[in-house]
Amino acid sequence: MAINNEYLKNVYAGLCQRNPGEKEFLQAVEEVLTSLEPIVERRPDIVKHKIIDRIVEPERIIIFRVSWTDDQGNIQVNRGYRVQYNSAIGPYKGGIRLHPSVNLSIMKFLGFEQIFKNSLTGLPMGGGKGGSDFDPKGKSDAEIMRFCQAFMSELYRHIGADTDVPAGDIGTGAREIGYMFGMYRKLRNEFTGVLTGKKVGAGGSLARTEATGYGLCYFTNEMLKAAEDSFEGKTVVISGSGNVATYANQKATQLGGKVVAMSDSSGYIYDPNGIDYRVIKQIKEVNRARIHTYLDYVPTATFTPGCKGIWTVPCDIALPCATQNEIDEESANALIANGVKYVAEGANMPCTLEATKAFQTAGIPFGPAKAANAGGVATSGLEMSQNSQRLNWTFEEVDAKLQQIMKNIYAAAADAAAQVDMPGNLVVGANIAGFLKVADAMIWQGDAF
Repeated sequence: MAINNEYLKNVYAGLCQRNPGEKEFLQAVEEVLTSLEPIVERRPDIVKHKIIDRIVEPERIIIFRVSWTDDQGNIQVNRGYRVQYNSAIGPYKGGIRLHPSVNLSIMKFLGFEQIFKNSLTGLPMGGGKGGSDFDPKGKSDAEIMRFCQAFMSELYRHIGADTDVPAGDIGTGAREIGYMFGMYRKLRNEFTGVLTGKKVGAGGSLARTEATGYGLCYFTNEMLKAAEDSFEGKTVVISGSGNVATYANQKATQLGGKVVAMSDSSGYIYDPNGIDYRVIKQIKEVNRARIHTYLDYVPTATFTPGCKGIWTVPCDIALPCATQNEIDEESANALIANGVKYVAEGANMPCTLEATKAFQTAGIPFGPAKAANAGGVATSGLEMSQNSQRLNWTFEEVDAKLQQIMKNIYAAAADAAAQVDMPGNLVVGANIAGFLKVADAMIWQGDAF
């Protein structure tokens, strides 16, 4: 991908100069700016109001020390982040990632993507992201609790139901959200919808756990329908084995597909008879074990060390749900050579720019993350609505709303692509549709932000 428009090229060059070494962030920006060229050339007001210059810079970045005590009584120190990126259409909204790989570049890339993803849902949510380089793996519940309480003892100053509403992400599930919410409630002496992903019965929403995986399949199903096709009889490869991957497996299976491979950071499993998502849930949510233990339940399956090889497994549909840049150009070409027909991103930016281009050049329908994996944040938005109204919706009510949101996102991306004479290019369409709503709000509000 290359930026040709002079205005966009200058903005990006300045950004590279100010943010050297932030490769994930710059990659995310390059993809978006490349997509926006047709709009910038048709909308001189975007240049006049310096919307691009403003939108690529976070409104606020908070970096803080997190000191906590381990079970041996030793003080440990981690770094915490909250990137409050854009609030033009609503309070900042985005998850908290707990993983050793967390750094400022990753926080900014995720927050930047979140602006457009949240915009696409049609709900009033701005974009933000947070996290820490803390690793929950191998830690006791007590250690995780002390870390979460220490993390929130700083973060609480900067968030609120109408300011910034964090959620879960990698390493941050209902347990971690509970510890953070408890500390927030103690410090602020209020019960408010400041965090989403809460436990059902304590302000959480039914279907939130399943939402990103389900939403991914609902979006993919719209791609299939546009090609007069369906999940029925398709083989599916899903990387990862967390919530997104597990519930993508469940929904893909319900829609008629057969998931033959899944993975974690140690390697991947393959079962030509179809991988049982219930066993994956047992392994990951109850046992907290590695994926190779699937063979203890299903001896006919096979395990291969190393993650990258999963993309050599022949399939009709590929759903990368693990982490950023897991599919590079080599893996994309392997999928193409093995006859993949559809690709949709369940993780945040799991395909490199080169991989995305390879799929598009081969004519393979490609669902970008900011559209295809928006189901999680959409349901977080629905949780915010329930909290505001002091209501609880049934699983079926939330799921029906989620399905409609994902249909609307697909339609918005497809329509925007067609309007700039790039039919079927959902990357361009999603970026344009998400951007225009935010840009128009920024112009309407003036230059205060």
